[in-house]
Amino acid sequence: MGDPSGIGPEIIVKAAIALARNGAARIVVVGDLAAMRECAQRIAGAPKISEWRVGERLPKGLGVLATGKLDAGARVPGRPTVAGGEASYHYVVAGAKMALAGEVDALATAPISKEWWNRAGHHYPGHSELLARFSHTRLWRMMFVGERLNVALVTVHMGLAKVSKALTRARVLDTIRLLARHMREDRGIANPRLGVLGFNPHAGEGGLFGDEEIRVIEPALRRARAEGIDAFGPLAPDTAFIRVDGRFGFDAAVAMYHDQGLIAVKTLEFDRSVNVTLGLPFVRTSPDHGTAFAIAGQGKANPSSMLAAIEYAAHAARMRRERRRSGA
Repeated sequence: MGDPSGIGPEIIVKAAIALARNGAARIVVVGDLAAMRECAQRIAGAPKISEWRVGERLPKGLGVLATGKLDAGARVPGRPTVAGGEASYHYVVAGAKMALAGEVDALATAPISKEWWNRAGHHYPGHSELLARFSHTRLWRMMFVGERLNVALVTVHMGLAKVSKALTRARVLDTIRLLARHMREDRGIANPRLGVLGFNPHAGEGGLFGDEEIRVIEPALRRARAEGIDAFGPLAPDTAFIRVDGRFGFDAAVAMYHDQGLIAVKTLEFDRSVNVTLGLPFVRTSPDHGTAFAIAGQGKANPSSMLAAIEYAAHAARMRRERRRSGA
């Protein structure tokens, strides 16, 4: 459910209304029953909110797995609290346990507040780091997807001054491998074509503007191609996302740092972009935006990214299920 004082409850209810029309997925909400019911009362056409327990059939409407009960003061829209931060942390842990146990097919997480997680004593930069630690996942990456553009990041939340030292052949190669595997197994593209961006202006201009391409990225690309991955580059970052006849020259791209990839994604796909954590033992997605405390409870929240996250998770889960059935 995300932070109970954020827009998580609202975008979930609105997404559930849309899902009821197209039947794309059956969802259960891990969160606070009262917060979800109060939210539903403010939204026209909202489904009935019922409590749900693991093992039970999903009720008509929207089932909520309650991990505890929040006091009224901790679920006021737009007024975050330590109690709300604590609760939202436990929602994620409960969802991860269900995914690891096979009780759900995928996990789509609504926005949490990193500040209020930290105030509650949970010092993680975000969902991905917690889920990786909880599932004992050593190697993972963040990927951002939309209807037109898919980008995986080699480095994420670090200052630009630190990125060059953080770029290694192994990091770049691992990102390419994870992305290729995701595109094959969760997207159904047998031989995905991956564009790999350079780090420096003009991809280093043969070493004139920096040697990261020669020293790090090109060797990683050679190794990836030797493994049968269709990866090419390094691409000049300022022209990598140019489209010809409305199409990119790749199925997905690898960016070296956060803004290099996400400026393009959020410019093109802001309302529908989805955050996907690559490398976890289960499917995990989230909307690509925050808690938006300033508009929480006002009925203004756009559910498009939450809906896209649920639909993407459902599709990836179906692909994995079909692969298991076929023995692939």
